[in-house]
Amino acid sequence: MTAAQPALSVVVPMFNEAAVLPLLAQRLRGVLDGLGEAYEVVAVDDGSTDGTAAGLAALRTGWPELRVLRLRRNSGHQAALHAGLLRARGGYVVSIDADLQDPPEVIVEMLRRARADGLDVVYGVRADRSRDTWFKRWTAAGYYRAVRRLVGEQVPAQAGDFRLLSAAAVAALRDLPERNPVLRLVVPWLGFPSGEVAYERQERAAGRTKYPLSRMAGLAVESVTSFSAAPLRLATWLGLLGVAVCGVLVVVALLAWSTGATVTGWPSLYVAVLFLGAVQLLCLGLLGEYVARIYTAVQRRPPYAVASDSAVGVPAHPDAAELADSLR
Repeated sequence: MTAAQPALSVVVPMFNEAAVLPLLAQRLRGVLDGLGEAYEVVAVDDGSTDGTAAGLAALRTGWPELRVLRLRRNSGHQAALHAGLLRARGGYVVSIDADLQDPPEVIVEMLRRARADGLDVVYGVRADRSRDTWFKRWTAAGYYRAVRRLVGEQVPAQAGDFRLLSAAAVAALRDLPERNPVLRLVVPWLGFPSGEVAYERQERAAGRTKYPLSRMAGLAVESVTSFSAAPLRLATWLGLLGVAVCGVLVVVALLAWSTGATVTGWPSLYVAVLFLGAVQLLCLGLLGEYVARIYTAVQRRPPYAVASDSAVGVPAHPDAAELADSLR
């Protein structure tokens, strides 16, 4: 590999990760330097508002393989990850989060497996999530069951965004028309030869999680609506169910009228109105999710905007020198 094309790129999306930067650099650099091959680390600063930008600039003064890609605003984890993947130059590209829950040491096994077995994709699969809360384990299991049922069994269970891609797989991602894909679903859909490496998920090394319940719910909705029309079919079936229930109620009413047993039945009317109203609102909501996706696609706005890339030159952060001295 030439200097312009390293053997390996490691993409690290980060948002307000100043607290974990020294630990991340220590562990990740130790692993990558030990490979004895040319590499680059593409740190994607997703509009951080803490000291992440200054910390990255300080690390660059003593780590020439570190490349900083800064986005103009916070665009979200998936958008930042996508931006880094599309700009990575390595023959293989690994994506990993900055919180060290996914051990950098597993990268060595991923690379070995890809080369030995001729694989284009190697997923990091969480073999043990005992450190997660029961709620996180329960919701994660439900998410993977749902997407595997809707998208297909090619989606590996318990595989997040810790994965290795070949240059060919990254090129296929570049050719996709989607502007903000859910990568954990798109990558399996590409159909490249793939394998898995199991690892034990660790606790966050420092800082706070950037994936609260609201973002996890948003990712679940995005995953389903971007890859399946099943919710729309659910709306259709709910509509048919509502029609069937109403038909039964009409028959019951006619029988009661014919036998002279009609009484003022406000409870049945009340339940019927609530049921039909709930079905209609649910169907409108599901339809709205898809209309919103069409509206976003028609706008053709990019999901992120790159402010600078240190690979093509970027002014040093004003606090870089001071931070570099403190990190030594």
